[in-house]
Amino acid sequence: MAPHADSPVDDGESLPAPPRPAMSANPPRLLIIGAGSRGNAYARATAESTNGIIVAVAEPIAYKRKQLGEKYIWGKAGPTDGQGFEDWRAFLEWELERRAKASRGEEVPAGVDGAFVCVLDEQHKEVIVGLAPLGLHIMCEKPLATTLDDCVSIYKALLPSLPNTTPSRIFSIGHVLRYSPHNMLLRKLLLEDKIIGEILSINHTEPVGWWHFTHSYVRGNWRRESTTAPSLLTKSCHDIDVLLWLLCSPPPNTPRPAHIPTTVTSVGSLQYFNKTRKPTAAGNATNCLSCPIETYCKYSAKKIYLGSELEGLGSGNTHWPVHIVVPEIEECISMSGPSAGEAAIMKRLEENYTQDTPDSEIAAKNWFGRCVYEADNDVCDEQVVTMSWDNDPLPKVNDDNEKALAGRGAKTAVFHMVAHTKKICDRYTNIYGSDGEIYADSTTITVEDFNTGTKKIYRPFIAKGGHGGGDDGLARQFILAVDAVKNHGSTVEEAQRVHVGCSLEEVIRSHAMVFAAEQARLGKKVLDFPEWWTQNVEASLAKF
Repeated sequence: MAPHADSPVDDGESLPAPPRPAMSANPPRLLIIGAGSRGNAYARATAESTNGIIVAVAEPIAYKRKQLGEKYIWGKAGPTDGQGFEDWRAFLEWELERRAKASRGEEVPAGVDGAFVCVLDEQHKEVIVGLAPLGLHIMCEKPLATTLDDCVSIYKALLPSLPNTTPSRIFSIGHVLRYSPHNMLLRKLLLEDKIIGEILSINHTEPVGWWHFTHSYVRGNWRRESTTAPSLLTKSCHDIDVLLWLLCSPPPNTPRPAHIPTTVTSVGSLQYFNKTRKPTAAGNATNCLSCPIETYCKYSAKKIYLGSELEGLGSGNTHWPVHIVVPEIEECISMSGPSAGEAAIMKRLEENYTQDTPDSEIAAKNWFGRCVYEADNDVCDEQVVTMSWDNDPLPKVNDDNEKALAGRGAKTAVFHMVAHTKKICDRYTNIYGSDGEIYADSTTITVEDFNTGTKKIYRPFIAKGGHGGGDDGLARQFILAVDAVKNHGSTVEEAQRVHVGCSLEEVIRSHAMVFAAEQARLGKKVLDFPEWWTQNVEASLAKF
């Protein structure tokens, strides 16, 4: 090995938590649509980290509606008029009637200012378009929709006066990676402080986690493209978004246009979770509970959901992923004891299907006890996306080439989504610049300076909740924007820019990049992204 010298280390700085915003006299009132794990995540984040209040929930499953309502809205007293709805349509009907009564001078309960849309991905379009006439501020969980046409339909519904892109209401998307303290500092260091000079390339990895992938993408909700979407969209659209946020979107408070990627290509497949990889000793078993190798198979559903080694019931955990298998697990245990909880999980894991089961029935539910090599999954468990940018200088001022090309030089981004990792969604990124390099691992940011030979480590505040504090950060910024419009005289456009920091066009662009990458993967091509945008997004908009 050649001799080398380590860089001197400056142990950097630990950054404090952002303060909770002050509550206005008339705080923003929010509705949760969909009381699953993401709806509960945003309800918790709103209660703990924002200056808004959750006042209503719409959820078809009575137990989930009651659970979220008791925890964040009505306590043990039970719901009053306008607090609980069976679905978003019931809320829409109630709200239209409430407004009609108000217009007649009748006394009515207060309405809501905005909504968190946390229903299944494929239902996002109908909810957002259906609620559009109400003019509510919307935060939609990612992805925006499961097809490009649906994304464009939402874009048009929210901006009906296109090409005028001035928004009439706040809109945010669940790209929580933008809002974690870690990534907000990373972007500041890169784009505002220019701490490594001009960015030349990024390698970004999302390690999904070997058993997490089986839970969500082999046995769970997002396992089939036909019922949801490709895993690049359902799992990693906010990774593509954060790369575009760093490399495409201009720095804060600058009028510069976006630096649009030139090409995109992708490779990937369902490499492992299929019948070709099934251990011979497993024989014809299709369910873990009848499998002869269950006791030593690491994918055993009993180990994952009942055991103590991972995050099963045996570890004392009654939250994700256990409550995804049995949503009422906490109530079951509190009423009848731990053995009842185990029995409830075992009952779910026993569920199975045969060759004679109609595909529509198989696709309609999750099968958490199914053998991971015999499931009906078809989404990629391994995928790489490569994006490239060409030099795109702004008009020169005083013949200054350096300023004209600042932040707009040629560069490359490589994204890797991989299932088989020990880490679970703890992303890590290598960024290479003209004056240094950065390694960021979701908790620290390590900067190597080529000019001084020094190393500095930053330790941003790691908030509780999901995505390194991104859930809380997103909820805080969305509600701050709503509050600015409602109580502080801000225009929607200003509040969107200052607090949300992401335009609807950016939302569409990052989703479009995912769809383009999938088209490139399936066609084994390198796509010209601006040309693809014209042919697919602009052409689709022209149809409306």
